[in-house]
Amino acid sequence: MSLVEKVKRALGGDDRVDAQQLVERLDALQRFLRVTDPYLPDNDLVAAHTLVERAGSRLALSQDHTVVALAGSTGSGKSSLFNALARLKLSPVGVRRPTTGVAHACVWGPLEPANRLLDWIGVLPRQRFIRESALDGDDEAALRGLVLLDLPDFDSVERGHRLEVDRLLGLVDQVVWVVDPQKYGDRILHNAYLRQFRSHTDVTIVVLNQADRLSPGDTEIVLTDLKRLLDEDGLTGVPAMATSAKQPGMLTELREALEKTVAERQASLRRLAGDVDTVAEQLAATIGPPAAEDEIDRATVRQLSDALAASAGVPAVAAATEGAYRHRAIASTGWPLIRGVRKLRPDPLKRLHLSTDKKDTEPSQELVPVSRTSLPEADAAQKSAVGLTVRAVAARAAAPIPEVWAPALNTAARSRLGDLPDALDRAVAKTDLGMNRKPFWWTAVGLLQWLLTIAAVVGLGWLLAGYAVRVLGLPAFDNPKVGEVPLPTLLLLGGLILGLLLAVLLRPIVNAGARRAGRRAEQRLRASVTEVGREYVVAPVREVLHAYAQAREALTVVRSE
Repeated sequence: MSLVEKVKRALGGDDRVDAQQLVERLDALQRFLRVTDPYLPDNDLVAAHTLVERAGSRLALSQDHTVVALAGSTGSGKSSLFNALARLKLSPVGVRRPTTGVAHACVWGPLEPANRLLDWIGVLPRQRFIRESALDGDDEAALRGLVLLDLPDFDSVERGHRLEVDRLLGLVDQVVWVVDPQKYGDRILHNAYLRQFRSHTDVTIVVLNQADRLSPGDTEIVLTDLKRLLDEDGLTGVPAMATSAKQPGMLTELREALEKTVAERQASLRRLAGDVDTVAEQLAATIGPPAAEDEIDRATVRQLSDALAASAGVPAVAAATEGAYRHRAIASTGWPLIRGVRKLRPDPLKRLHLSTDKKDTEPSQELVPVSRTSLPEADAAQKSAVGLTVRAVAARAAAPIPEVWAPALNTAARSRLGDLPDALDRAVAKTDLGMNRKPFWWTAVGLLQWLLTIAAVVGLGWLLAGYAVRVLGLPAFDNPKVGEVPLPTLLLLGGLILGLLLAVLLRPIVNAGARRAGRRAEQRLRASVTEVGREYVVAPVREVLHAYAQAREALTVVRSE
């Protein structure tokens, strides 16, 4: 059974303590813990976890019983008051030293239905007593369902007694603080205990015990001063009454208050609501103003991209792309007689093991692993720059929210830092640099260069043939002329000169194209690197910011009243 279901079952549809709202607050507290557990320190959440566990356990147990604890210091007379309320001598009484070392329980009504509840509280079976009997008739019927506990002294010299008191105070439904005329202003009582119950005013009662030692006038003065101290403790409105174990008539007001509590069957829920208030107040320090998941601004992302681009060797690849464009353009459009020499030089991109023939692939082919590049590893300065920018991303995200989230954001930003080098290398390796297609004009110019070269070769061959004819004494033939220039000479010189001139004229165009290719490659590489930065650095940070937003929304419900 879930916690919410337990609450609903326990409430039975009663709205006297804002039942539905209490259900929503407990559910919201669970959501808060679920989203913050991975990110906030355990010490900040231990009280909330304890409350959720306690609420589930208490509401799964008997709702027909109300657990009321008598708590007080040594000599306050709480054990005597316990016996007087029970009208039986159940708890040993001491004056000078603490006598009650373990809690005693008195149950009005059958003991068996309350045993599971007492087991959970931790009262030993031999310290459990039944108050009602057949001889009482209906005298005790108004208290039927009350489980009254006599706690050890909170100021006991025995440390184990003090620890037991602290444990039990976290489990009971209502607390009756027993003070005496001499020590009602005790600093430990007010600072260490009463002030901690300022969210539980509706399940707290303070009694000035041993009031029979005072005159009516003095009793009124002490009660007035006690109420003043309670106001300073934040317990304004808490009932404060005079009691005495020796005069049964002075127990009437306290007994009526207990009867009212038992009749309402609301103390456990009111205690739970007060605990939620206390925990919500503690958790408020972990939540501040809203922070959007895109809190990381463009300037910070751009700074991260710059550092990652330098670390990934983007400038080197862009320069290699520019060189590769120039190399290939000259090899395609240059003078054919020196193209072969040009092609003997290695392609700058191929030297880096960067594929230059990436084409549109089928979806199934996209899963083929990409080989590593031959780019040099980032140097110390570049690694340091990446580390600084990663921390800057975390710092920027943490700026508007409470500092307690800063470690989680920093951890998230650095969580995949070790994977960044390989991821960047893969991103560079699979980025299409725009070098997989040869421009059409390269082919056209290349053909023209070949035509000019063929013309020069034909002219040269023609001249050599004429020379051979003359050497061999064969009948000579006249070469056709273009103007005054023989055609073979025109073909030879025209082919050579025009080819060289064309290559020279194209050089500025090739250089301009190479620069454009370099800039295009750099833009594409930076886009790939930025995507890696978003996935490996920004995305984990945004997960924390998303958790913060969810926690903030949940805490708003927890704090609602």
